[in-house]
Amino acid sequence: MAIVFSFAGAAGCVATLLHDAAMNPAEVVKQRMQMYNSPYHRVTDCVRAVWQNEGAGAFYRSYTTQLTMNVPFQAIHFMTYEFLQEHFNPQRRYNPSSHVLSGACAGAVAAAATTPLDVCKTLLNTQESLALNSNITGHITGMASAFRTVYQVGGVTAYFRGVQARVIYQIPSTAIAWSVYEFFKYLITKRQEEWRAGK
Repeated sequence: MAIVFSFAGAAGCVATLLHDAAMNPAEVVKQRMQMYNSPYHRVTDCVRAVWQNEGAGAFYRSYTTQLTMNVPFQAIHFMTYEFLQEHFNPQRRYNPSSHVLSGACAGAVAAAATTPLDVCKTLLNTQESLALNSNITGHITGMASAFRTVYQVGGVTAYFRGVQARVIYQIPSTAIAWSVYEFFKYLITKRQEEWRAGK
């Protein structure tokens, strides 16, 4: 059983490496547009300003932090889902309620556990002025710098700012994702069995 959990965790990690490489620039733009009093009104304005003022590297400034957050998130998420499926659905049959419940719980656990990393990633992407003013160099680069700055600004509790919102967001998201995945897996498997039986 430990091997199954390990494979599930490894699958989540590999998928995250590829996903984050493609999506990190979009995350930077999204977060800058979501900032309070953001100077950007359109995506193209934000992309152009970041490119001209900070260079292409700004779109990947938080990439290692993103991976540092998302790799553990997906590993915890996949392993928790498999663990809960073993508990709620040991026969591994198509069971929508167990998929929804396991998916929701797996997302909640993974989101709560990785919130400090998400806070640091957001700080790296937004370069928020309050944090910049408390930073000696005036610029936050890298996860270690983000961790130090978050602590200087708000102490230990600042690492968990937004944890409830993050968990609430992940519960329906992962519940839907797992139930849709399991539904199509069931449908495809059933069709393959019918096709083999009809040969």
